[in-house]
Amino acid sequence: MVSREHIIKREALHDKLQILRSITHSHAVNETSIVLDASNYIKELKQKVEKLNEEISTAESSIHHQNMWPRVTVETLEKGFLVNVHSSKNCPGLFVSILATFEELGLTVLEARVSCAHSFHLQALGGDNEDDEENMNAQMVKRAISNTIKNWSESIE
Repeated sequence: MVSREHIIKREALHDKLQILRSITHSHAVNETSIVLDASNYIKELKQKVEKLNEEISTAESSIHHQNMWPRVTVETLEKGFLVNVHSSKNCPGLFVSILATFEELGLTVLEARVSCAHSFHLQALGGDNEDDEENMNAQMVKRAISNTIKNWSESIE
């Protein structure tokens, strides 16, 4: 003779297995197969989570690397350029390299503000050398400074 309490427990177990079956998209009929399908489903989810974590880690690493790479902006002024270089980390030796690039471009540094304690920030006003017949634009200056930063970064690695 089966007690009423036993029947209630059995029905509750059956209901829970049906919920598990629907969540895991199982087509199994018996209890053991439903549990095995659920186990496989959990393994698949775990693999997906691991893959997503790897993708997130790669993306964060890329973003972190981009944030550490100095950003360069160059604005054209009436007679010269306003150059801003900013990095979230300090960049020993970069200032000297950028000054050398100014000289190579024939730009005279009229004014410069530099901070390189915990981060690197350079704001420089470079005047056009009037003897230079070549018409220089902001894009050329930016490209030259970006190349200098790239060369500097390769030399410190």
